[in-house]
Parts: sequence; C-alpha cells; structure tokens
Amino acid sequence: MKNSIESHIEILSLREENSRLLQINAALQKEISELKSDNLFTKHELEKIKRIIFGSRSERFIGSEHPSQLSFNIEVPQIEQPESGKEIIVYEREKKKDVTIKTHSRSPLPSHLARQQEIIEPAHIEEGSKKIGEEITEFLEYTPGKLFVRQIIRPKYTVPSTGSIVIGNLPSLPIPKGNAGASLLAHIIISKFVDHLPFYRLIQMFKREGVELAESTVNDWFNQSCKLLNLLYECLIKEIQSKDYLMADETPIQVLTEDKPESTHKGYHWVYYSPKDKKVCFDYRKGRGREGPEDFLKTFKGTLQTDAYAAYDIYDNKKDITLLACMAHARRKFDEALSNDPERAKHVLLLIQKLYEVERKAREGSLTPEQRKQLRIEESAPVLNELEAWLKNNITEVLPKSAIGHAISYTIAIWHRLKRYIDDGNYEIDNNLIENSIRPVAIGKKNYMFAGSHEGAKRAAMIYSFVGTCKLNNVNPFDWLKDVLERISDYKGNQLSDLLPNNWKKPTQ
Repeated sequence: MKNSIESHIEILSLREENSRLLQINAALQKEISELKSDNLFTKHELEKIKRIIFGSRSERFIGSEHPSQLSFNIEVPQIEQPESGKEIIVYEREKKKDVTIKTHSRSPLPSHLARQQEIIEPAHIEEGSKKIGEEITEFLEYTPGKLFVRQIIRPKYTVPSTGSIVIGNLPSLPIPKGNAGASLLAHIIISKFVDHLPFYRLIQMFKREGVELAESTVNDWFNQSCKLLNLLYECLIKEIQSKDYLMADETPIQVLTEDKPESTHKGYHWVYYSPKDKKVCFDYRKGRGREGPEDFLKTFKGTLQTDAYAAYDIYDNKKDITLLACMAHARRKFDEALSNDPERAKHVLLLIQKLYEVERKAREGSLTPEQRKQLRIEESAPVLNELEAWLKNNITEVLPKSAIGHAISYTIAIWHRLKRYIDDGNYEIDNNLIENSIRPVAIGKKNYMFAGSHEGAKRAAMIYSFVGTCKLNNVNPFDWLKDVLERISDYKGNQLSDLLPNNWKKPTQ
C-alpha cells in the first residue's frame, strides 16, 4: 500500500515537472520567435541606414519580365570536348563592313546672345585682292555679373508765374529711402533660395567686385522685400485653399530659437500643391502635429492626397474631404523588402510596375481625364484587384516585424485610399509632384544649415512658394521677382492674382 502511494506521488510529481518544463519550453519558443522578429527588424533598419548613407536613392525596379529588357534567343552549339584537358572554343562573327565614322558637329550657339566681333585680317594682302567670303568661328565666353549704379537725375525748375519749384516724381522703389534696386534684391533672394548660396557667400562675391556690404544690411533688404511680398503670399494661400484637389506633404527645417541657445528647434514646412493649375504653397509650423493641416485646410473641400502619416487620418472620415494615398510610398516599402523576401517583394513590385505602365501610356498619349479614367478601369482595376487579393493572402504568412511584413501591413492599412485614384482621371497615382517641389528645400538646408528664427522660417516658406510655382510654370524666377518688386507697390489689391507666377506675363520691352 505504501509503495503504491509513493509511486502515485512520484507520478504526479513527474507530471507537474513535465508540465512546468512544457511551459518553460513554450516561453522559450515565444522568446526565440520574438528575438528572430526583432533581429529581422534590426537588419531591416540597418539596411535602410546603409542605403541612405552608401546606396543609390533610385527606386527604379525592372524585373526580368519587363518588356524593356532585351531577350536574345541565341542557341549555343554544344561542342564535344577532347579528353586532354583542353577545350575547343568555336564561334562565328560577321565581318565588319566599311563604315564611315561620323564626327559630332557642334551645336550652333543661341542666336539671342549678343555677339562681340573681332575681325582678323591676313597679315599680308596683295594690292588688288578681292574679298570672296569669310570664315566665322564662334566661342561661348562669360563675364561675371557686374554691379552697377542706377542714377536717377531729376532736374528742378522754378516757375516764373508762381515762383514755385517743380521736379519729376521719383518712381516707386522696393525699399523707400533704401539704396538697393529691384534687380539686386531679386538677385540676392534667388541666389539663396534657388541657387542655395547663403548670404555670407554672396557678400564675399560682392566684395570681390569691390563692393562691401554688411550682413545686417543684406538681411534687412531681404526682410523688407518679404514685407512687400506678404500680401501676394496671402493671395497665393487663398487660391490654394480654394482648390478641390490638393497634394500635401511636410519636410523638417532646423530653426535657431531663444529657447535653445546651444541647439536648434526642428520646425516643419507643410507643403500644399495644386496639380491642376501648378501652384505650390509652403506653410511653416513649429511642429509636425495635425494642428498645421487642420488650420491651413479648415475651409478646404475636395480631395487630399498624402502619405500615410497619422496627422492626415482625421480627414479619412471627414464629410467634405476624400483622402487619397501615394502608391510611390507603398512601392518604396517593398523595394526596401527586396533583401528580406525577394520573391514576395518582386511579385508586388512587378504588379505596381504594371500600374505605372498604364499611367505612362496615358501620359504619352496625352489622354483627357475622362479617357485616362476609362483606361484605368480597363487596365489598372484588374491589377489592383489581383494585388489586393495577394496582400490579404500573404499577411498571415510573414513575420509582422520583418521588412516584407511591414510593407504588406502598411499597404493594407491604406488600401482603400490607394485604389481611389482610378475614380477620377484628374487624380494622380502618387504625390511625387509635391516631393519634387520639396527637393530644393533639402538642397538648400545643406548649404545654409538653418533658419535664424521662426519668423525667418516663415519668410523662407513664402519665397519657396513663389520660386516653386515659378519652376512649375517654366517662369524665370529672377525675371518674375524683379518685375514684381518694381510694380507691386503701385498694384491694385484686387488684381494681385495677376502677379502670381502662374498668371504673370513678362512685360514687353
């Protein structure tokens, strides 16, 4: 009896121990799974960092099935090899034909450029020689930009009948009582915000021309110019807000503030682009919270295309706003996952490539919005349906923290926004157009590092809005700004829209 009880107790003890070991094993398996997932995530982040630092920024993907890839159906003859360890190589080639090598001719130099002629006569001309023609050789030369003084002379006259003095009226100047003309102000602003030259470099360039300017003077000229342009900027904002289709994005900018004397504050330029009339507006905010777009878009009604940043989620269920997503951002996730899961990533990239081929066909065919919509329904809709089904089938087959898992979950989360672009031929498949507008900011930040204050960042946003709209409409920003600075003081407030780059007409000389 005693032995039976002891055996029973021993069995229970073994069962308890076995149960405990099973629990420990399950916990260890779970921990291993989590560590594997974390390891994949860490590898993915490392790959992203290495790509940013060392890799190509291009996301161009061409699969082996792409029609642009040449396929050579060449049959290689099988040659019996001798057993001596040597191999026989046999091939055929066509004999080269005698081909006359064409030399590259020089392109003619632009006819609108002024010609400075130099005539070189022969050293010795026999008397009675007759000119039968001439050889003209042209070279493109350059003279660095020169500063000059515009001197306005206004004679004074006394009127005999009244004894009064009369004098001509001085034209309106960009900076009253200042000594900087519109062309110089335009050059300074365009040099910084288009050519990315900080003010101190410009001052050094002026010094080489024998003109010394204090940095405080140049900064004051810039601030006064911005005050003059402020009403035009407000006009641009109102026009952007009145559109029914906008793209939105944001980009950081470092700002010096009194709150952080030894460091910079990270502010943000929120960018809004109207594809229909090619206007872009930069709106500076101190943070990246949703307060920025909420304030700027408080009267907006229509379609808003953005990336998947959470600040835009409030518009997903807003009554008068339709939210579109960006296919380029989704594609980027799968491009980053190529090293993690090449087979799945390549499959999705090939499907997305088909969607972009449809867009290319519409663009090259100069299709109307109605025609583009019909083309998308016929060719893009089946691809979108196939891609949606694949995403849903594969989301449970991958680790959530892996690169491919992140790409699939990211795309599924915004899929209802991604596929909406086929509903209207005016919509774009992505918001790459607005990213192109932001690119000059990224280049400029590398040169002048930061804005001097929050007010300085707001002024930068205004200038970027104007020069960005100039670029979109193929307008020379220097010509536009010089003309506007000369005319805006006397311009009627209800006609300011005429001075916006997309409406501006270059004055005839």
